[in-house]
Amino acid sequence: MIPARFAPILFGFFLSGLMSALVSGVSTLRAVGLTDGVVALWLGNWLSSWAVAFPAVLIVAPLARRLVAWLTTPRAQRGRSAG
Repeated sequence: MIPARFAPILFGFFLSGLMSALVSGVSTLRAVGLTDGVVALWLGNWLSSWAVAFPAVLIVAPLARRLVAWLTTPRAQRGRSAG
């Protein structure tokens, strides 16, 4: 088993892999269509995209968390301002 302290890295690994697969798949299909060799082309595009996406997710995720925290109000504070 992987220790829990590695959860954010593992989450980033899977998230970046899935998102880069989807985006590169859509981009590849839009660029070349459903032709012979599209799967091999997509796979190459996906792997290079993932190589960029994984470190980017690790760097950008903390910023995104701070932005979400800044834009949202904790439940206790919402109750006070509603009255």
